Amino acid sequence: MQGISASTLAGHLNDGIYMTVFTCKSNSKTMSLGQIDCKVSRQIMTIFSSSYRTRQRKGLRVNATWLFDKGSNRGFDASSERSESANEDILLFFFQLDLATRIQCALNMDQYDIAKQLRNKLSEVEVEIAKQHEARRGSNSKSEAQDKAISILRLRTAMQEAIENEDYHLAADLRDEISKLEAESLAAAAKALVRENAEYVFRLGQKVTHRLFGYRAVICGMDPVCCESTSWMEAANVEKLSRGSSQPFYQVLVDVHADPNLLVAYVPEENLVAVDQPDMGRFDHPYTSFLFYGADAAGDFIPIKELREKYNRPRHEVPMDHPDDEDGEKH
Repeated sequence: MQGISASTLAGHLNDGIYMTVFTCKSNSKTMSLGQIDCKVSRQIMTIFSSSYRTRQRKGLRVNATWLFDKGSNRGFDASSERSESANEDILLFFFQLDLATRIQCALNMDQYDIAKQLRNKLSEVEVEIAKQHEARRGSNSKSEAQDKAISILRLRTAMQEAIENEDYHLAADLRDEISKLEAESLAAAAKALVRENAEYVFRLGQKVTHRLFGYRAVICGMDPVCCESTSWMEAANVEKLSRGSSQPFYQVLVDVHADPNLLVAYVPEENLVAVDQPDMGRFDHPYTSFLFYGADAAGDFIPIKELREKYNRPRHEVPMDHPDDEDGEKH
């Protein structure tokens, strides 16, 4: 593999193609790393391929435009919230996990050259993830504000020197540049504050339903504000939302039985509803096997440690019901 991109990876996974060209030896036999016990990659491709073929055989292909048409929002349907960038973000996360597993496999088999090559590939993936993150969510706002503050100090020093040298034209230019940077620094600081203090109604792994379209979904990612492109926001009618784009948006996995074409949606908080009762019903999606450990006692999914770390979210503990006393009182 020469380099990696989110679009290429997404295409390969959606077509049922996943291959690693590195090889290693064990017991005098040469094998591909794909033959090593890397459970995650085999599971996701098996589930995706089999579920897609099953839906084709059963004729379950659904057109969301007529399934969820509410009349009043003609032209706006569930597919309007489909997000290719969110899908690519998830697939790159999977690829990162899979490469880390393969590195450990190679180290366990004393294949240090292979492990080194895989580490280099993992570095490429991490660079791509950083690019995707900056494209979707912008650079680290706190670091950006700090960098601008340092630049302002340097410019003030330069402006003072220009004044002392009676170079008033240069001093005026520096003053204008300082004013511009101060405004940008204030905006960056405000953005950082919003991100740090963001409060989310929903949590990773929680099962929800869409307020408008009614499909079942699972939360697998979150942003404090909408991080999609302007064209996506126009198609999704974000400007018509009561809370607009300045509210949390969630990456959700859509149950394939509700809409096999949607897969991953990017949904504003106001359009999601928590289930009233524990949802123990079957939920099928090709990504659940590598994003979650399984289901908890309430029917929600348990996010893997790496997913919680990605979004800096705490571990959720399901509250335990205490048995009733003989007099009917609860502890």
